[in-house]
Amino acid sequence: MEDRTVGAVDTDAATEVFMRHRELLFSVVYTMLGSVADTEDVLRETWLSLAPRNTALSAEQIGNPRAYLVRVAVNQALARRSATIRRREAFVGQWLPEPVGREAEPEPDAADRVVRTETFSMALLVVLESLTPLERAVFVLHEVFGYPHTEIAAILGRDPAAVRQIAHRARGHAQARRPREHADTTACRAVTERFVAAAMGGDLEELLAVLAPDVTLWTDGGERGPATSLRPVHGAGAVARLFVEVARGLRPGYRVRYRAVSTDPCAVLFDGEAPLAVVVLDVTAEDTVRGIYSVTNPDELTHIR
Repeated sequence: MEDRTVGAVDTDAATEVFMRHRELLFSVVYTMLGSVADTEDVLRETWLSLAPRNTALSAEQIGNPRAYLVRVAVNQALARRSATIRRREAFVGQWLPEPVGREAEPEPDAADRVVRTETFSMALLVVLESLTPLERAVFVLHEVFGYPHTEIAAILGRDPAAVRQIAHRARGHAQARRPREHADTTACRAVTERFVAAAMGGDLEELLAVLAPDVTLWTDGGERGPATSLRPVHGAGAVARLFVEVARGLRPGYRVRYRAVSTDPCAVLFDGEAPLAVVVLDVTAEDTVRGIYSVTNPDELTHIR
């Protein structure tokens, strides 16, 4: 009986340590993987790596549980990333990161506050898909979460000089694909509402006014959800005409709610109480739309309410 009681206390202590850093771990892993299900699997494995060690003695031996948990989680995510790449190669049509609808959580420790404008930005996550798994891990840790190269080297078991080279290469790839200037949250919300009104109303002239000339539309329906195109659609004219065609096929009864999923203002289209699509816009500093990300895959909408 005594052993079971001690074990319960140890498990509770391990849970407390893990939960204290869970928000940070989720943020890092999700930004590496773009999938809630894969992220939760990695966090489960990370928790299991801690729990058996968390006796009263070994809890002291793990002198920095935050560093320990991040190291385990990042390496678990790297191992899983290779499998997700193979899975997405067989994916029908385009793949987009899963929108994350986040509920209010207990206030984390100050050291783990990771409230950053682009942490879960859809546009950033799409850009990161172009990086290798190792480049993405280094970019996420350094550029998004501010880890120095020496700490990243320790996390990944790499030489610091090699990590600096990887970071330089990853940053160059990302900057070439991701403009620095973008609208603030208030402007993005206003442009989103303007775009949705024009799109659902089939207003070609208004769509052309709000779309940047080089806008690109990505749609992710998987094998189960509606997708407007299996390939990205480029150019304001092509994108506007496509949305006009979509508007003609909409039946009455759809409702639009405006949400903040991930860190992006977005529009959620509902059919009854079921989410049908999440539409996220990448808005320029000039308040025009340069990127449209439409997720209609039911498997990726389970966390949206």
